[in-house]
Amino acid sequence: MAKLIIYFSLSGNTKRVAQKIQALTGADIVNLEPKTPYPEGYSNYVPVAQNEFEQQIHPEIKATLPDLNKYDTIYLGYPTWNGRVPMIFYSLFDKYDFSNKTIVPFTTTAGSSVNESMPYVQELAATSKVTDGFRYNNNDTQLKEFIEQLD
Repeated sequence: MAKLIIYFSLSGNTKRVAQKIQALTGADIVNLEPKTPYPEGYSNYVPVAQNEFEQQIHPEIKATLPDLNKYDTIYLGYPTWNGRVPMIFYSLFDKYDFSNKTIVPFTTTAGSSVNESMPYVQELAATSKVTDGFRYNNNDTQLKEFIEQLD
């Protein structure tokens, strides 16, 4: 069956990794965007993201995903915020059924390990098989090895 990459990226870092994974896997790709855009610039969107965490706000999603029934593997790409998955992923899992899918988390972060955000991914994807996550640190060889060991 087919593979799908769903990523969320404000700075472009996660988008670049998603595109690298797409080149390695041939997966379809979807940019997860909020209906109401975040303000531009790190210092402007951090307070918005913090408020989402504190108030448990699930921002509305702008795009519609393709039919998930044709995919067995879903790559989830996100920046780690405060050691967590951005709240838009809660919106994603509220709206779509990921039961019996294999979820492959990958993250971009300045300093957090992927292990910090994994409990949140596992909570969201409780009805799915969640693989080990991957933190991209500008090492394309490690990324390729991670992708290859999944197959």
